[in-house]
Amino acid sequence: MNAKVLKNKVANRLKRKRRIRAKISGCASLPRVSVFRSNRYISVQAIDDVTATTLCGLNSKETGHKANKEGAAAFGAAFAAALNEAKISEVVFDRNGYQYHGVIAEFGDALRANEIKF
Repeated sequence: MNAKVLKNKVANRLKRKRRIRAKISGCASLPRVSVFRSNRYISVQAIDDVTATTLCGLNSKETGHKANKEGAAAFGAAFAAALNEAKISEVVFDRNGYQYHGVIAEFGDALRANEIKF
């Protein structure tokens, strides 16, 4: 990919991110789950936007999961367990500007399968 195409790709994702964040917000009873995806890892955190604190966070580098569909499904189950441990059963899902397919969709489906509502 040349530099101009890559720059436009990142800029378009950031525009989508800002558009999404203008519409959603999290609080202590209904935190925002923000997902960051790179080519190697997935990072997720449950955020209370009112107090600007992270209630629960997990990184696939620490847990040993890969950033593919199978790894995202297992990572979603691990994050759901961490949310249940923190007594969080309902969240607002922030896909962070990424399209809802592939790794992001598998992660979301794994959260739903483990009884986290969004």
